[in-house]
Amino acid sequence: MSSSSGAGLELRQLCREVGGRCLLDRLDLQVAPGECVALLGPSGCGKSTTLRLVAGLDPASGGQVLLDGVDLSGRSPGERQVAMVFQSYALYPHLSVEGNLDLGLKVRGMAPRERQRRIDATLELLQLGELRQRRPAQLSGGQRQRVALARALLRQPRIVLLDEPMSNLDAQLREDLRPELRRLLCGREQPVIYVTHDQQEAVGMADRIALLEAGRLQQVGSPRDLYTNPANRFVASFLGRPAINLLTIEPGRQLGLRPEHLRLDDDGAVAARLLRKEWWGHQQLLWFDSPWGTLRVLTTAEAPMPPEPRLGWQRQHELWFDPESGARLAA
Repeated sequence: MSSSSGAGLELRQLCREVGGRCLLDRLDLQVAPGECVALLGPSGCGKSTTLRLVAGLDPASGGQVLLDGVDLSGRSPGERQVAMVFQSYALYPHLSVEGNLDLGLKVRGMAPRERQRRIDATLELLQLGELRQRRPAQLSGGQRQRVALARALLRQPRIVLLDEPMSNLDAQLREDLRPELRRLLCGREQPVIYVTHDQQEAVGMADRIALLEAGRLQQVGSPRDLYTNPANRFVASFLGRPAINLLTIEPGRQLGLRPEHLRLDDDGAVAARLLRKEWWGHQQLLWFDSPWGTLRVLTTAEAPMPPEPRLGWQRQHELWFDPESGARLAA
């Protein structure tokens, strides 16, 4: 079994092919101890495939999964000491919160006193002590999610993997739970991989984001890095709401302008006609028709609308891309 001196989790040239179809193509990724990396991307891009390969649930077609420099190839999911939290909470409906937590420890043969000590500590950590005798049907979605997380953490895992864990919750509850989940997971000794298709969730949870498309890693870095310095057109288009404006105004290259970087300007380069407005609280999203097509502009809610609007921007905010390959070009 090969090893190296690296600490944390490392994926080297990790591949997965099924029936001649490539689900994951030579993924290289490192997750440091205590770091949370979000795997972000559209459905079918390889996010959940990556988790299953790390956990040992599926065999890799090539490459390695290393933990603290040790290759995990050939090790079963149990031997890898991985905790997974899924979209489905998978709680036993006939058992109480405490019973759900106790079952796994009992199956592993842990002594009753040690089981109780660890359950009590975990219930306190996740603020579930007052709910210990309730059954899942008596819990809210957020409470059930915390029970599922408690069960995972009780395994004392060396890696924590989360697969869209908040997708079944409403938007307000997801927003409320994000900082709580980050407090519980990040900064601990285990590397954490968090799978989501929701960019706001990725930005709120992760230290770094790894953006995938069609099984290939497009870019990895901090949320700010990916937003301000996208490696290609896909990264620029996927990150950011409202979406970036992409315009073909010069042969051989395509211009990207974020809606917040366009402004109403009497001396602006583009004449425009207002199509509609969307109120966003303290901001408004304006849609304009222009010779370059429809343009989205994000501005303050009080911004006045001139009778003959023109749009301008600062050159430093221009992002240029190859229209064929999508690769980032020099300004």
